[in-house]
Amino acid sequence: MKCKYICSSWRGVLLRVLTYGCILIALTGCLSPIALNRAVIAYDEAVTDAISQQLLVNIVRAHYRQPIHFTGVSNITATFTFAANAGATPALGGLAGATLMPIFGGSLAESPTISIVPIEGEEFTKRLLTPFPQSKLTLLLRQHYDVDMLLRMMAQEVRMEDSVQRGVYRNSPSERMGYEMFRRVALHLSAIQDHNQLYAEPLLLTHTWIMPAATIAPDSFQSLQKEFIVHYNAADDTFSLRKQIPGPILITNYDPDLLSEEEREKLNERAREWDVSDIAFDIRAGYPGGEWPMSGFFRLRSFHSILGFLSKSLGSEVGYHVEKDSRTLPILGDENPNITMGFSVSSTPPSGADFSIRWDSRYYAVNTSGPHARWNRDAFQLLFLLFQMTVTDLPRIGVPSITIAK
Repeated sequence: MKCKYICSSWRGVLLRVLTYGCILIALTGCLSPIALNRAVIAYDEAVTDAISQQLLVNIVRAHYRQPIHFTGVSNITATFTFAANAGATPALGGLAGATLMPIFGGSLAESPTISIVPIEGEEFTKRLLTPFPQSKLTLLLRQHYDVDMLLRMMAQEVRMEDSVQRGVYRNSPSERMGYEMFRRVALHLSAIQDHNQLYAEPLLLTHTWIMPAATIAPDSFQSLQKEFIVHYNAADDTFSLRKQIPGPILITNYDPDLLSEEEREKLNERAREWDVSDIAFDIRAGYPGGEWPMSGFFRLRSFHSILGFLSKSLGSEVGYHVEKDSRTLPILGDENPNITMGFSVSSTPPSGADFSIRWDSRYYAVNTSGPHARWNRDAFQLLFLLFQMTVTDLPRIGVPSITIAK
């Protein structure tokens, strides 16, 4: 009878051990995606923080006239190993060894391999020194970035070309007259944008070709009609071929589609003098913001120049308040800070900063306190995006992966 009882007890314990073992094995399967999710987020945060701190330290380097340099993470491989074990041992009390207690164990090991490479070489250096094309600015403008912030960071000067005001005005606090004119023009465009009346569209140019009918083979009409608007002129037995071609991007306070062909042609003639890194504007009377009509173009900076410009706010060329022109529409919100991006400098680690770097026993951080905290964060986010538009693809060894082993 006693033997029968003990065997039954052993069977119960064994059943419990097997049950708990299955649960433990199942739990390791559940832990795998949890570990994967946490790893992806953790590595993503680490890489983002590394890039952010590199941007900040390069601004400080530029301030001290030191070479700027970037390093990137080209590959992350993380291996997770899960181990589970189960067993049984006699209980410390009870029926003298007839009762067994289950024992469970498990372990988790992570082995990350991170490949770090310097971002350098002729291709990256060219991209670093080449002014941004107008398409990059308009891409960001369509993401609802404030045009004032974009121009203050990306444009080095504005060239006014209308008959009343003509000249070159640099976006540099050391040139007081030029700096204040630049700021007022940018504020004027920002006020028009605040009222949802700012357009940034490519100027559609119509090209026309006249060809004798005898020179066009009948079997070529189908292919011509795919690319051109074809019209036959019976009076002189010719065909006119018309095609609309996107021209340079134009910032306006009116719908560019309302322009006549003659006006488009005039703008097209002016566009021949513009570079790919120039973005033109044409603000006309009779439309929102037309109280101050103006025309001209902004000349954009390179990313290297942007870092240099931002670094000057740590020294003698600090931005200052510039009031909008009296003809400018009201500015909505707090969109006219003195400095394009504010920084805090201290001898101790700053409290409340998103991140900071240490350079020569001083701590530098983006100023995220005070009335311009949102503006400064948006400005740094913009700088981050501009860097992503500049950096080249990093060399990779194999395929980046995160593997889970059980």
